[in-house]
Amino acid sequence: MEHTPETTKNLSLPMLHASLEAVLFATGHPLTYGKLANLFDNTPGEIKGIIHRWAEEYNAKKSGLMIAIYPDSCQLCTREEYGAIIRTALGVREGASRLSAANLEVLSAVAYHQPTTRAYVEQLRGVDCSHAISVLVDRGFIESKSRLDVPGRPRLYTTTTEFLRCFGLNSLSELPKVDGEV
Repeated sequence: MEHTPETTKNLSLPMLHASLEAVLFATGHPLTYGKLANLFDNTPGEIKGIIHRWAEEYNAKKSGLMIAIYPDSCQLCTREEYGAIIRTALGVREGASRLSAANLEVLSAVAYHQPTTRAYVEQLRGVDCSHAISVLVDRGFIESKSRLDVPGRPRLYTTTTEFLRCFGLNSLSELPKVDGEV
C-alpha cells in the first residue's frame, strides 16, 4: 500500500516508524519536528516524543545507521565508526574539508559565548576575525540570529544545527567543560 499524506494519520506505530525512516533516509539532512508533524498529522511535541522513543530502540541496533536527535530536528545518518570506509567509497580525501586552527578558535568562542558579536570574539583572540566568521557562516556552522541593541547594532552570532551535527553533539550542553566552569 502506498502511503500518502491522507493515509499517514491512522498508521500503526511500526508503519509510522517505517515511514519516518523512509522520509529521513530520502531527505539526507535534518528535518524539523514541525515539518514531520505536518507530514504525519501530529503536533511537533507528539512527533518529537515518538521519534525520541523510537531513536533509543533504533540506535541500539548494530546497523550502520543511526537517528541523530537535535533540539528542533532529527536526521537519519551513518555511524561515525563507518566514516573512513564511506570517505573511501565516495573518494573524499581525508582532511579535505577541515577547519583551520583560526576557524576552530572562532567557532569555539561563538559556541561557548553565544550569542556573541564579532568584536567580542576579536577581543578574546586579539586579532581580526572577519574572514573566519565569513567561512563559518558559509559552511553553516554559525549564523547571525539578531543584532545587539547598541549603537552600530552589531550582529549576534550563534551556532547552528549543522554545527551540532558535524561535531556529533545533540545539544550545546554536551560541549566539554572549560577550566574554571562549574
